Amino acid sequence: AKYETLRGGFNKRVQKYPLVIAQCKTTLGVQAAVKYAKENKLVISIKSGGHCFEGFSSNDNGLVINLSMMNKITWLENDLIRIEPGCKLHELYDTILPKGKIIPAGSCGGVGVGGLTLGGGYGFFSRKYGLTCDSLQSFTLVDGDGNIHSSKDNPDLLWACKGGGNGNFGVVTEMIFKTHEAPSHFTSHRFKAIKVDATRVQTILEQWFLLTKDLPQACFSAFVHNGRTLNILLTDYEDNPNTVQQFKNALTSLVDKITIGEPKPLAAALKNYYGIQYPIYFKNSSAGLYENYATIQSFIKDVLQKVIDTPGMIYQINTLGGNINNAVFEKTSCYPHRALPYLSELQTYWENDAQTKKYEMAFEEVQQIFKQNNIVTQYRNYPDIHFKDWSKYYYGNNYERLQAIKQQYDVENIFGCAQGVSSKVDM
Repeated sequence: AKYETLRGGFNKRVQKYPLVIAQCKTTLGVQAAVKYAKENKLVISIKSGGHCFEGFSSNDNGLVINLSMMNKITWLENDLIRIEPGCKLHELYDTILPKGKIIPAGSCGGVGVGGLTLGGGYGFFSRKYGLTCDSLQSFTLVDGDGNIHSSKDNPDLLWACKGGGNGNFGVVTEMIFKTHEAPSHFTSHRFKAIKVDATRVQTILEQWFLLTKDLPQACFSAFVHNGRTLNILLTDYEDNPNTVQQFKNALTSLVDKITIGEPKPLAAALKNYYGIQYPIYFKNSSAGLYENYATIQSFIKDVLQKVIDTPGMIYQINTLGGNINNAVFEKTSCYPHRALPYLSELQTYWENDAQTKKYEMAFEEVQQIFKQNNIVTQYRNYPDIHFKDWSKYYYGNNYERLQAIKQQYDVENIFGCAQGVSSKVDM
């Protein structure tokens, strides 16, 4: 009776029809589902929040392990917390913020903590505390044979699932995180330009890169180009008046409206960024990680013009850097792009299925501009089904090591998707 509800994901563009959906409540339930899939020769997909841009958390004619009922949060000693993967981000924040704790996660309230963490995870707090996966201490995993493992017994598995674990090696059924002291307040500042053309957007973009080059770790900025409108967001959860003043001084003559925010309690401020909580039509993906403005300078005007010409398309660049680029974090996780301080995302939204082909074509035209200009580092949590060399794009030089780990936990590739790590090594 629940099939239609459970088979759907956040993206209405992607429709999958699994043969079986196993709605699990415990690690033992997951174990039983994996064994059932193996006995019946069914490929498994794993769904925590269902927000995967390309619907990799479902499949056709296979088995989906639905973890939405596994959403418990348990406090442990020494500021540690146990979280089940189906817990959504707004549920996590509702639980830990009142206790004065934070995990460096994202801002979209409906995202499942499982998928977010295993692909890396970033947000407002990452420049100070690292990626979401950098706070992951250990986890429990059910492998392709239905065996239960603790990452405490295998540091290689922990390494692999910090940035490369999106449904590749097994089902993660619980995760233990280190928590951090939550700031008492959060401030947002906005800088807006309207009726822009591509030349003006490019001028502001160049200035934004200069402004964000040496951001304090407690600050985050996003450059959001949406058609004829440009919005720049600057957030701060400490007190950095010099940074705010630098933005204001540099952008006053370039934008049309500046809104300098007031500090708000953290929980209330984050709710403003929770986003849409129901399924919509969209095509989003990573559009490259950049070192600086020079990385995109020669061709970016073509991208900006295409965004202006395509209502519903958004080009966004977010600041990474800070403590994400930490030598210890780099050694203990497979996320390979820590030295690149900017992450871009191409987004396109529309109203009904009849518009899908048109917007997919426009989206791919922009992605081809990036590809032709050798933008080949991409964020695994923002996948694009058209990335041909995705293993290199997502994982850099780490893919072969990930394959070796795959061979230990899922040699038959029972956990599989179009861009999943394969245990089969090309000869």
